[in-house]
Amino acid sequence: MFPGDDVARRPERPPSHPAKGEQVTYVIAFPCVDVKDKSCIEECPVDCIYEGDRMLYIQPDECVDCGACEPVCPVEAIFYEDDVPEEWNDYTAANAEFFADLGSPGGAAKLGAQDFDAPLLATVARKESES
Repeated sequence: MFPGDDVARRPERPPSHPAKGEQVTYVIAFPCVDVKDKSCIEECPVDCIYEGDRMLYIQPDECVDCGACEPVCPVEAIFYEDDVPEEWNDYTAANAEFFADLGSPGGAAKLGAQDFDAPLLATVARKESES
């Protein structure tokens, strides 16, 4: 048994063909906005989930497509790129756009939380706090 063998895994996927040569694997979508639970960060073996101002983002070049993050998200915001619900398709591009200036920093922990989000978030109303 290898580390992580107990993690629920998705079946092998065919290679995807994102627009403009962007590599996208898993995508964090609308349910994460203004929640940022961070359970996924704890599970990620390669530290590729970065914190924006209002949501979390997966760095597509650093993600190893292991799927460890998906089952631990309490708001079910993480999807394999081909499984993003149609109403949240814009979040696939938003995850990639978040890294337009950051590039591939090589680990979220060393970079820390960022005080900005992908441009899409400017059009999303803030969610009321449940507390």
